[in-house]
Amino acid sequence: MINVYSWPTPNGHKVHVMLEECGFRLGRDWQAFPVNIGKGDQFKPDFLAISPNNKIPALVDPHGPDGKPISLFESGAILLYLAAKTGKLLPKSDRLKFQVLQWLMFQMGSVGPMIGQTHHFRQYAPEKIDYAVNRYTNETRRLYGVMDRQLATSKFIACNQYTIADVAIFPWLRNWANHGIDWADYPHLKKWFDLVSARPAVQRGVQVLADLRRPLTGDKERDILFGKTQYAKR
Repeated sequence: MINVYSWPTPNGHKVHVMLEECGFRLGRDWQAFPVNIGKGDQFKPDFLAISPNNKIPALVDPHGPDGKPISLFESGAILLYLAAKTGKLLPKSDRLKFQVLQWLMFQMGSVGPMIGQTHHFRQYAPEKIDYAVNRYTNETRRLYGVMDRQLATSKFIACNQYTIADVAIFPWLRNWANHGIDWADYPHLKKWFDLVSARPAVQRGVQVLADLRRPLTGDKERDILFGKTQYAKR
């Protein structure tokens, strides 16, 4: 049984979806342990032992590459591990594989960080800072445009087959309305979004732990996620 320590965020859902897409089933092949990041579970010693950057998700597979247990943090690394373990969602040819990997890196280096900042300054910041809102919203719109242009000539993000690049990017676009996005501006991306949304494994994956998430309202939660608690020496 694969153990996943996670929370219903885009990075968490990337791994939930990937497991389901690879043929693993929640409760049969893998189990999800909630790490409530609003309450500070990510700073507990047991979690830090497998995720030293105190970020979800983390994965523990009792049957690693050499038959021994392996623990992994960083969602992109987990996607690559599961693709290697199952032989799914990462093309075998070098040409297609590197096409996929560049779009996976695009998600890790641009989509996640920039959209994360957009979401923070539009939804969570205690005061509205117009410069920050405009800067990150405009960058998010630029990234949506990059993906829209790519999908004008490709069925899926990296190529004409569904891959880990799609798994990685999709959860980050589910809150498009909070990003200041109008889908009418990105018709190719919207078509892709609807196509991926309809996949049964995606629908199962984004429901994992979803009933546990609550709106962020308290000062204590804000401090844990964005304040001094986040930066305390450990």
